[in-house]
This record gives sequence, structure tokens and C-alpha cells, in this order.
Amino acid sequence: MHVDPRFLSLGPFSDMTTVKIIVEDVDEPPVFTSRLYSMVVSEAAKVGTIIGTVAAHDPDASSSPVRYSIDRNTDLERYFNIDANSGVITTAKSLDRETNAVHNITVLAMESQNPAQIGRGYVSITILDINDNAPEFAMEYETTVCENAQPGQVIQKISAIDKDDPPNGHQFYFSLTAEAANNHNFTLQDNKDNTATVLTKRNGFRRQEQSVFYLPIFIVDSGSPSLSSTNTLTIRVCDCDADGIAQTCNAEAYILPAGLSTGALIAILACVLTLLVLVLLIVTMRRRKKEPLIFDEERDIRENIVRYDDEGGGEEDTEAFDMAALRNLNIMRDTKTRRDVTPEIQFLSRPTFKSIPDNVIFREFIWERLKEADVDPCAPPYDSLQTYAFEGNGSVAESLSSLDSISSNSDQNYDYLSDWGPRFKRLADMYGTGPECLYS
Repeated sequence: MHVDPRFLSLGPFSDMTTVKIIVEDVDEPPVFTSRLYSMVVSEAAKVGTIIGTVAAHDPDASSSPVRYSIDRNTDLERYFNIDANSGVITTAKSLDRETNAVHNITVLAMESQNPAQIGRGYVSITILDINDNAPEFAMEYETTVCENAQPGQVIQKISAIDKDDPPNGHQFYFSLTAEAANNHNFTLQDNKDNTATVLTKRNGFRRQEQSVFYLPIFIVDSGSPSLSSTNTLTIRVCDCDADGIAQTCNAEAYILPAGLSTGALIAILACVLTLLVLVLLIVTMRRRKKEPLIFDEERDIRENIVRYDDEGGGEEDTEAFDMAALRNLNIMRDTKTRRDVTPEIQFLSRPTFKSIPDNVIFREFIWERLKEADVDPCAPPYDSLQTYAFEGNGSVAESLSSLDSISSNSDQNYDYLSDWGPRFKRLADMYGTGPECLYS
């Protein structure tokens, strides 16, 4: 920033070098030769007609081949196909300009070596019109003629439309059909401007004689080839006021002057049908109430009732309750298995509780029952409550269970009860056999 003039004579203090920048190639999607392709095809083209061709290339140094396809989201009806290698677009279905005059589709171009690289091209296909629709009335006409109409009176002006779109515009020609050309009621005049006028040929129209006339009209367009159609004009005879405005066009006013109108008759019929339906419903409900609520066995068709004549398992059915809990715990417990199931695990015999110290007898008892429940193949798969009647092993009288009585009371000797002390004196007096234990 600050130049020292003392060193200017030694300069210049600058140098120059050349820098070479190498741009590395990056894989890019294919590029179309045109941003938008415009094509035309006639709606009369047959399936398989060639419409045009699109082209794309790989801008990378590898210049890999490109494959083409149509994005079906832009061609849901699948009107067109494209050759994957050449890019030629053809018709796949018959075309209709009146349904869709222009088709805008998207063509996809993807590299053969890397299908992830996709380029997009846009094609606009215009459908050329042909004369394939006949002319018809421009609207649904409601034509009336007064009873006091005069000959040559205009009663309706008509026009026509055509779904086709000829290059030079429409030109329609109107006339009566051959069978209606000599009628004595109406005539038709072509106005040469795509319209026609319907006129009366006589007077004295009467509704009671004929209330409706049908006039067939022949319409031809100017297409190549030209198409024609016959459209029928409905003319109703009406009673008009002095200004020629229709007041009523119903013939029933003369035929049934004192009767009911059509709307009233329809309303009466609807009421009668409603009453009949209500009567039928009431009768049906009464019949159902009279039927018994409980059906006989022959009429009972339900399939969800299952009957069993089972009285129970009997004496051998000991699976519902573990009888071993009431046995003497000093006797070795045998593993009980079900008779209808082959056990998969055989239990080993365990030592008696007499060999276990008193301070751990209850813990060992619960532990043994837990192990039996864990390995028992007949135990239920869900949690269950196990109930045991355990007296311990410290009782001098050992087990009081009657299940351990081998013989009857008459064969048992209870003299030892007198040795148990004053607490068992009453039992010794009742069951002892000595002379001092006789009943008083």
C-alpha cells in the first residue's frame, strides 16, 4: 500500500506463470436434439402408423448408447409406442380428434451403461380432423303451434352443429325427408346460413284431433365425404292467447273436462300402494307374534347347540384333585401320571421328609412341589393355584389322615394313646382296650 521510491529502480517486482486446469468428466443424462418435438397425425391413421422420430445422445466422453421409452403417466390410455433403439413413435390405438385433439407426451432417454441417468424430451402430437361425425340439432327444441295459426306462419327456427372441425368451416343443408315432403301440415325453408325455418301450411289445428306432430328433418354437412342425419322435430298443438303465447298444450282438458289431472291420479295411486304395503307389514307382524318362541326339536335348525350325555368320570377320575396332598408325607410320594397320556418324563424317587431337618422342611416341601409342577407333562400351560395340606414332620402322632389306615378300627390297637399325656386322655378312654379304659 505504501511504495518506497528508493527501491523503484530495482524493479519490477512481478512475475508470470501459466496454470493448466483439467476438467474431469462427470456422468450426465442424455440430451435431446430438440427441447420440443411437434408432430401431426390424422385421426384416421391405422394402428402402427409412424408419426415421427426423436433423438438423444450421451454428452459424456464415453458416449454410451441411449434407449427410449414413453412416460406412461403422460399417456395413460397408451395411444402411442416408441422403438427403444431408434426413437420412432407409432400409433398403438385408434385416435379420435373429438375426444382429444392434442396429445402431449414425455419421452425418456436413458444410458445403457447407467440406467440411472435419464433425460426427458417433450412431444406434442396434433390430431388432424376427418369428417366422421354427422350433423345434428344444436339443441332440443320445444316447438308449439297455436290452434288458430295461419298458413305460412313461422313456428320454429332451427340450427345444427357438427363435432368435426373442417378447415373451411361448417356448411349445413336442411330439407324434409321424402316421406314428410308431401305433408299438409308443415313445410321447411333452408335459410342458406346454417339455419332453417319451419312454417305452417294450413290452419285449424285442434288438440282433440291430434295434439302432437312429428316432423323428420334431413341435415347434410359439407365435409368430404359429406355425412347426413335425420332429426325429428316434435310439434305440440297449444291453446294460445291473442298475442300468440301458448297457454296450455294438454289434450286432457278436452277429453276429460270434469276428471282429474295426471298428477292427481299418480298421487292417488301412490297413496293406495303405500296403504297396501302397510297392511301387509301389519299382517306379517301379527303372524310372527302368534308363532311359539320355542321351536320343536324337528323345527330347530340351529347348529350351535351341542348336547352331551356325560355323567362324569367316576371313581377312577382323580385328575381333578391331587389326592397325594392328603397322604402321609413321611411315605415316599409316587409320581402320578394320566392314564390317557403317555408321560414323556419319568420321575425319580425322592428321599422321605424324615431325613430333612425341621428348620428347612417347609422350604424343601415347596421346592419339591415347584419342581414337580415344572416337569409335569400333564400340568396346564397356564398359571394355576396349587393347594397342599402339609402338617410338618415334628408331630409325634405322625399323620392323622385316614388314608393311611390299613385296617379297620376294630383291628387297631390304641393302647399307646395313654402314653401321650393328659391331652390325649379322652381319646385313650374312648379307644383304649385296658381295664382302666372301659366305658362307664
